[in-house]
Amino acid sequence: MSAATARLERGRLKRLRELVTPEGLSLPLSVASKSARAGAIILDLTILFLGTLIFLFLFTALGFSMFNVTNMEEVSPALELVAIIITLLLFLARHGYFLWFELGPRGATPGKRMLGLRVAARDGKRLTTEAVIARNLLRDVEVFLPTFFLLGGGQEAGVAGMAAFVWLMIFLLFPMFNKDGLRAGDLVAGTWVVEAQRVKLPEAMSLAPDRSREYRFGDAELAVYGEHELQVLERVLRQDNPEAMREVMETICRKIGWEAGSGDEREFLEAYYAALRAHLERGMRFGKRKADKFSADSP
Repeated sequence: MSAATARLERGRLKRLRELVTPEGLSLPLSVASKSARAGAIILDLTILFLGTLIFLFLFTALGFSMFNVTNMEEVSPALELVAIIITLLLFLARHGYFLWFELGPRGATPGKRMLGLRVAARDGKRLTTEAVIARNLLRDVEVFLPTFFLLGGGQEAGVAGMAAFVWLMIFLLFPMFNKDGLRAGDLVAGTWVVEAQRVKLPEAMSLAPDRSREYRFGDAELAVYGEHELQVLERVLRQDNPEAMREVMETICRKIGWEAGSGDEREFLEAYYAALRAHLERGMRFGKRKADKFSADSP
C-alpha cells in the first residue's frame, strides 16, 4: 500500500461513525470530508452563478422586448422594474435551490450528489423541513451577509469591515475545529453531511441465495421499507455480524408484525432482502420509487 493510499485509508477510518436509529439499530456511516464539503458548495455556487447569468440575460432581453424600449429615455424605468423583479427572484433562488434539493428524497443538492454526499439528521430520524430551513437560513448569517457587506465596500469601512472579515473567517473555518466537520447551521439544525452510497438498485448485492420462497412476505410487509433500508440490509449481510443480524431481524419482525425466531437470522434476512428487492424493482418498472421507509411511492 502506497503512502498516499495509507493516508486516505486513515482519513476514512477517522470519519467512521455509528448512527443509532430510533429503532435502536446501530448503523455505520462516514461523515463527509472537509474537502468534499468544500467542493460540493463550490459546485453548487457555480451552478447558481451560471444559472443566474443565463436567467439575467434571458429575463433582461424579454423585459426590454415586453416594454418596447426604443430610446434611452425609456431605458431607466424599464431597468428599475427589471432590477426589482430580479432582486426578489435571486433571493428566492438562493434559498429555494438548497431547500428544494435537500428536502427531496435524496437529501442532497446537485453539488453534493456529484461528490456522493447527502444531508442527514444526527439523531437517525427523518430529515425534517424545519432542520433543512434552519441550516440554510444560518448560511446567510455565516457567509452571505458578511460577504455582501465586504463586496459592497465594507472592506473600506474600518472597524466594521474588519469585524465582518473576522466574522466570515470564524464561520468559514468553523468546520475545521470539530471532528464531524459541522457548520454552525448543522449544530443548530441537528444535521450532518455524510457519504451516500452511490449504488444503483439493479446493481445491488447478489451474494445471497434467493430464499424468498421459504418465507411468504405480502405487499403490506414489504411496503414498509424502501431503497435506503435495502442498502442498509445489504451492508449488514455483507458484514456477516451475528449480533447485528439478530438485531436487524428483530427490528424487521417488530415492524411487520412477525414473531422473531432463533438461529435463522441470516436465512430470514436473505429472504427478506430478496423479496424487498423484487418488490422495489417491480415498482420501478411501473414508474414508482420508494426512497426510504418515510417516503410514499413516487414517480
